[in-house]
Parts: sequence; structure tokens; C-alpha cells
Amino acid sequence: MEQRVSLVTLGVAEVKRARAFYEQLGWHGQEVDETVFFQAGGIALVLWGRDKLALDCGVTDQQTAGFGGFCLAHNVGSEAEVDEVIAAAERAGATVTRPAAETFYGGYAGVFTDLDGHVWEIAHNPGFPLAEDGSITIPDLSNR
Repeated sequence: MEQRVSLVTLGVAEVKRARAFYEQLGWHGQEVDETVFFQAGGIALVLWGRDKLALDCGVTDQQTAGFGGFCLAHNVGSEAEVDEVIAAAERAGATVTRPAAETFYGGYAGVFTDLDGHVWEIAHNPGFPLAEDGSITIPDLSNR
């Protein structure tokens, strides 16, 4: 697994309120399906409902060591790479909370928690292509 974070998703109580907060700080986001994407250098900051994020990650807020209301994502170039990283994480002691599979957004992803319960999504998302340096650029989401 390369040392890279592609997206940080924050699970928020109210997406509209959270978006307004970040926009008051001068950030500019795009919203699609109750999810807001902000370009933050070579990564993305994403706002999504906390309950939806926990469900997508295969964890619950009630897990004592786990869900802190955010998920780190590591995007890779292929479905095979997703499988390889998830397997490597599991061999290292991670708990797979969502096995790799096709996603609702047309990609392929799996989720694990590290030894301290931090949530990682490993994803291949053709809609967010990777640059050679591993950075991502959020595409224009206005037509989705």
C-alpha cells in the first residue's frame, strides 16, 4: 500500500449545515446525492451523513474502539489492487468490515479497520482518476 490518503470523509449530523460552515471558511464544494466534495490540494474532503458513512463502512457508532465519525480512503488504479491491499491489511491484523465489491457509484471498494479501529476504504473509482503522483481531482459533478 502506497503512503497516500486520497479522500477524508467526515460523517456529519447535517450535510447542509456542515457545507455552509466550510463555505463560510472559503471552501467551494460540489454536492451530489447528499454528499459534498471539496478539492483540498491533491485529495478530497467529503461530507456525508454520519449514519450513512458508518453503514457504508460496515461499522456502528456503538463499537467501542471503532468509528470516530470519519473514514480515510486510499484510491488505487484497479480492482485487483483493491483486493491486494485489503488482503495485505488483513494479514497485518486489520479487520475487514466490508469485503471488496462493486459500489453504488460504479467503482470497486472494500473497508477495513486498523488495530485501533480507524476506518480505511480502499477504492478503485474510475470517476476520480489518479494522477501519476497519486493525487485525485474531483470532476465536475453538476451533471450527475
